[in-house]
Amino acid sequence: MKCLVLLSGGVDSATALHWAAREHEPVIALSFLYGSNHSERELACAAYQAQALGISHRVVDLSALAPHLSSALLSGSEAVPVGEYTDENMRATVVPFRNGIFLSIAAGIAESCGAQGVVIAAHAGDHAIYPDCREPFMQSMEQAIRLGSYAGIQLLRPFIAMDKTQIVILGKQLGVNFSHTYSCYRGGEKHCGRCGTCRERRAAFMAASMVDPTEYEA
Repeated sequence: MKCLVLLSGGVDSATALHWAAREHEPVIALSFLYGSNHSERELACAAYQAQALGISHRVVDLSALAPHLSSALLSGSEAVPVGEYTDENMRATVVPFRNGIFLSIAAGIAESCGAQGVVIAAHAGDHAIYPDCREPFMQSMEQAIRLGSYAGIQLLRPFIAMDKTQIVILGKQLGVNFSHTYSCYRGGEKHCGRCGTCRERRAAFMAASMVDPTEYEA
């Protein structure tokens, strides 16, 4: 199946891109510039991952939306909470309806380029925090995308029942170069090591008994 892959440049989406390259025929890796603290470093990693697989990489500029959305992820590095990856701690980083916005645009681009599917790397570890990563939401979006497109675009979510440790293990099997992925919500040159996403990333590599190639400040 020809597909479009949503590619942020993080661990999950990079693994999803490699999964799609094995299971389907990815024709576009699609990223979004939406004003997040870490967009510059994340997009550089996304470009690397797409180029490594010889897949066309496109970036849609949605930065004009940032002033209209409330999220610590869009408000500067100091607004991002430090501590464990928990519901209470990470809720401030929710970008309202982000996946709904991204998937709507992705569906239109996918149909325009002759793809039959859209791949998203939403996973079980995000379910408690991000409502637009949960399976009921994905099922609703899949129906909307299928009914709203002549091609009956499918929404593929291969990691929806997996946690980040399982994704890291799969990524290793698929040959993902994790040194060219970025997770830190603070967006510094190095991962801060203190925010929830840094802690989640480090914990996943430890649980998978794998070497974490990431350099952390703390």
